[in-house]
Amino acid sequence: MKQRVRFFIALRYLLGRSPEGARYLRGAALGIAISMVPIMVTLIVSDGMIQGITNRYLELGTGHLQVYSYVSGIDEVSLLIPRLKDLPGIQMISPERDGMGILVGPKGKTGATLRSISEDFLAYSGTKQYLSVLSGDLSLSSSRSCLIGTKVAETIGAQPGDTIRLMTIRTTDSGAMIPRITSLTVSGIISSGYRELDALWCFIPYDLGRSILPADTSKSFLMMKIANPYKDLDATAVKIQELLGDDIGVYGWKELQATQFQSFESTRQMLLLIMAIIVLVAAVNVASATSMLVIERRREIAILKSYGARPEDMAALFALGAGITGFIGALLGIAFGLGIGYTINEILHGLEYLLSMISGLFHGDPVVILNPSYYLERIPIVVNWSLVGILFGVTVLGSIIAALGSARRAGRLSPVEILQKY
Repeated sequence: MKQRVRFFIALRYLLGRSPEGARYLRGAALGIAISMVPIMVTLIVSDGMIQGITNRYLELGTGHLQVYSYVSGIDEVSLLIPRLKDLPGIQMISPERDGMGILVGPKGKTGATLRSISEDFLAYSGTKQYLSVLSGDLSLSSSRSCLIGTKVAETIGAQPGDTIRLMTIRTTDSGAMIPRITSLTVSGIISSGYRELDALWCFIPYDLGRSILPADTSKSFLMMKIANPYKDLDATAVKIQELLGDDIGVYGWKELQATQFQSFESTRQMLLLIMAIIVLVAAVNVASATSMLVIERRREIAILKSYGARPEDMAALFALGAGITGFIGALLGIAFGLGIGYTINEILHGLEYLLSMISGLFHGDPVVILNPSYYLERIPIVVNWSLVGILFGVTVLGSIIAALGSARRAGRLSPVEILQKY
């Protein structure tokens, strides 16, 4: 039997008008499509969340690389910045000193993570891409200016232009620790779009941080940005280490946030496992549909075999029907899943608005589906096309493999016994 004849008959079984048999394959295709929709949405949302959070940590948190001095002060290491900038791929080098303090504003006080940074950090393109200014200016031009996160601003009730007080600890010559009070002017209120990252942020000028943050209670380092932090990270770290010597520690973002990114990777692997199980269940549904189709099409099978169709022809016919079923189901499911995935932010906002209206009828609080304390305020749309292609291929191949048993049974049917019954 020619391949095009098999394809025509298989397509006729799937899309034919006869109510017998074909409805099983159409139902199986619909089942695959329905199962593929949540898989695609989950894939888009999870990849978007993971990549969005990772990029924010790379550009606003840890940087791509951090350089620490084990012996000399970081200010001495800063003298090597001109030499480091000559390395291929280096895009930004910014000294930073981080510590802790307490901010006191008009309405309250809160602990804060103090990050003394240079203007180079604020001017870098990656910083501007992920750091939003909700009010005020993204600038530390004044020696006593500061930028605070939205959570800090809400807690202490501060607005741009307000004067707030910062309390840090300084150590006297006798070893006693006493508070140091510094007045700051709020230049702007900022947000990274991920509350867990910026909940306690307070950016201050680097020179101010050097003067109010003791070396023994803070950490100082050089933050570096490179052209490709995913592919060139290890090679660049080795070059920096060779240039600066063994007294210097060079750490990449994968080391600095190892626990966080391992958690992301394990979550991703778990999602892939769940998706594989869903595809397997859908493939079993195709096997059941093919089995029912073989039972209801026994007379047609007998007629085809009596006209010379071989057992392998019949087996290939039903396997091809299962493959077409998987193809159409996967194609429809991926298309609908992509449609929902690309509009997921609008869908979530619409659901929040609708549920908030319903909740408002009973004097309830506004409904928030994705708490900004744990999730990105807006989900980036990321589609891993290679994984989508693999998922599509596995679904089609799984449908064919699952139907092989039923297809072989169709090939073994005896036309004489079947025709005698009719």
